[in-house]
Formats: sequence, C-alpha cells, structure tokens
Amino acid sequence: MKTQTQHGVALVLVLLIVAMATTIAAFMAQQQAFWQREMENGRDRAQARRIAEAGIDWARAVLADDESVNPGVDNAREMWAMQLPAIPVEGGEVQGTIVDQQGLFNLNNLVANGVLSAPDLARFQRLLAALGLPQELGNTLVDWMDANSETMPNGAEDEYYMSLDKPYRCANLPLSDIGELVWVRGFDATTIQRLQPFVSVLPESNTAVNVNFAPPEVLMAILPGLTLQDARQLALQASSTPFMSLADFLQRLPKTVIQDSTLLLSVSSQYFMVTGYATQGDGASSAHVLLHRAGIWATQVRKSLQ
Repeated sequence: MKTQTQHGVALVLVLLIVAMATTIAAFMAQQQAFWQREMENGRDRAQARRIAEAGIDWARAVLADDESVNPGVDNAREMWAMQLPAIPVEGGEVQGTIVDQQGLFNLNNLVANGVLSAPDLARFQRLLAALGLPQELGNTLVDWMDANSETMPNGAEDEYYMSLDKPYRCANLPLSDIGELVWVRGFDATTIQRLQPFVSVLPESNTAVNVNFAPPEVLMAILPGLTLQDARQLALQASSTPFMSLADFLQRLPKTVIQDSTLLLSVSSQYFMVTGYATQGDGASSAHVLLHRAGIWATQVRKSLQ
C-alpha cells in the first residue's frame, strides 16, 4: 500500500513537472514571438523615420528650385506650396507639406533685443481682438519675453509665476516654440489652439509679413483701417492673382488703410515649416522642421521627430 502511494506521488510530481515545463516552453515561445515582433516594429519605425527625414531633403530641393526660378516672390500658386500626395514606397508610403510661416504674425516681433516693440504689440492686440481673445494676453506675453522685471498692466512677471503651486520664473527670452505659451499666464490650451493658425514663432524679431499668405485676420491686425471684409477680399485676390510686388499690393489697398512706416511687408518668405510623414510596414514616423532659406538652400532651424 505504501509503495503504491509513493508511486502515485511520483506520478503526480512527474505530471506537475511536465506541465511546468510545457508552461515555461509556451511562455518562452510567446516571449520570443513578442521580442521578434518588437524587433520588426523597431526596424519598421526606424525605416519610416529615415523616409520621413528624406522628405525634408525633398523640401529643401523644392525650395531651392523655386528660388532659382522665381527669386523674390512666394505665393500659394507655386509648386512648393501644393501638398505632396501620398507616394507609395516599398512597404509603405510617404507624404509631405511645405507651409509658409511669414504670412503669420511672428510672436517674437513683440520684443526686439529684450525691449518691447510698441507697434507690434498694438498689432498683436488687434489680432487678439479679431479672434475674440483678451487683449491683455499681449502684455503677459511681452512680460514673459522682455528683459526687464517691470510688470505691464494686466501682465505677469516673476512675482506672479513664483507664487504658483509649482513656481517657476519668466523666460525673459524670445519664444523657442509655440508650445512654450503653456507657461505664460492666460494661455491655456483653448487659447493656444485658437491662436495657432494665425501666428508663428521665428528665431528672429522684426520679420516681414508676406501678404500673399496672410490670413484676413492678420491683414486686418497689421493694417489699421482695414475692415475684415476688405481683408478677406485681399486674401482672395492673393490666392487667385498673387501680389508680385509690394507696390502691387499697396495699390490694391482701400484708401481707408492707414500707412504705417514701421510695418514690414513683403511678397517673399524666408521661413517655412515642413512636415514629412511616412509609413513602413507597421511603423510610422513624422518629422516637423522649420527651414530658413537665405539664398538658395534652406537650413534647419529646429526639428521634431516622432
């Protein structure tokens, strides 16, 4: 009886060992499959990233060709301004866009060399009003960027930011990216989303506005006396019959517009935002690059890869 019991226990142990070995083998096989799949996904993502970055080189070549053929003029009817449709590549596809950045209001124009630009603040406040946003946002943004510690009316300097639950100090520097606005008093996600289609963040101040790309709200903000209806008409003309010179644009302005000698206008651009998106197998990648074209070939100002 005792021997039979021992044999039964041994059999149970053998069955348990076999079951454990089977479970371990299955687990290892599953982990091997996961590891192999992760390796394949990583390979696909890396290839997609390389393809997306290649789209940036394509954009530089397109912009160089444009400057060689049509120097001094940039408008929405040129080849570079048209969205690149999805192009099949082996195992995936790639697409890209080049978007002018000088038809927008450059937020860094608000402060030059650490000092407020009063004319640009007035323009920005008119833009805020046109968008239904509080005009005091202009003062808080100037306080964030200027070099002094004096608080503008309804503005915010270190005293305000250091009193927060998680304190920090003013940058006292130009903006590096529009995402930095989340740190500035009054600029919540909804405000930034409303503002984003009309503004840019360029690495210099005192940049000209390309009237061939300016939205009606921007035109109305920078040209006192221009109504929104007239601004929409000018934007419509720019899309169908682009302004080939600044004189051409000024000639088409209504007589109600007040001429501002401090305003810089242009029919050409130097800054462009390029977005490249690529898929490869199960991997996907996007590249966002701000290009500066001074001369023929554009250089990268900042880049974001995802």
